[in-house]
Amino acid sequence: MTPARAASPASPLPPERVVELRDATKTYPGGVHALRAVNLSVDEGELLAVVGPSGSGKSTMLNIMGTLDKPTSGTVRIAGHDVTALSDNRLSALRARHIGFVFQHFHLAAGRDAVDNVADGLLYAGVPLRERRARARHALDRVRLGHRHSHTPNELSGGEKQRVAIARALVGEPGLLLADEPTGALDTASGEVVMDLLRELNEAGTTICVITHDQEIADSLPRRVRFKDGEIVADERGTVPTTEGVPG
Repeated sequence: MTPARAASPASPLPPERVVELRDATKTYPGGVHALRAVNLSVDEGELLAVVGPSGSGKSTMLNIMGTLDKPTSGTVRIAGHDVTALSDNRLSALRARHIGFVFQHFHLAAGRDAVDNVADGLLYAGVPLRERRARARHALDRVRLGHRHSHTPNELSGGEKQRVAIARALVGEPGLLLADEPTGALDTASGEVVMDLLRELNEAGTTICVITHDQEIADSLPRRVRFKDGEIVADERGTVPTTEGVPG
């Protein structure tokens, strides 16, 4: 009798597509082309930079990916949903459920402590106050600010403020985190702490897109989407070689 063949292990499921743009174009009055037929896909679990100089289209790209704006033409899908087909209310719900934002200048409420600033990220999710604060404390612990729960923004360093902002973005457990120049208002040491934290969060499963003009930050990430004049001019993957420590 022929021995039964052992069942082969199931193939891993392919990653979900978090962002998909097809021929996405954004044109403003006066014929200003901010995006020109952009094609881009981002899979679950990726960590990438959208990099380019001022005026290259990366801020428009952030607004499109974050559903803060719609393309003039083309298709944009976020978490499988066609953004162009959704009403404003459904777009707001999609944004609240799937997307977290981190901005350069923190946008924290001055008179509220870290817990309440983070809990505010759940204001429109219908979560009771006690649960909002409990989830906020957990999010602050994730960004290593467990000792700063009761501190207001004026009692925090720049790097700590940015970590509070990251906690606020994460408190709703979004699948996609958009970080717009997250180190732009920080000194070098604080910026490195924030980037290390973003890498840790990505390793824990969050898909993260960093929008930046900083070439050094972009080159430190595993994928780099380079913009110029509203177009993607390069989409690179893999570690960029460093010259640090190499004799000149």
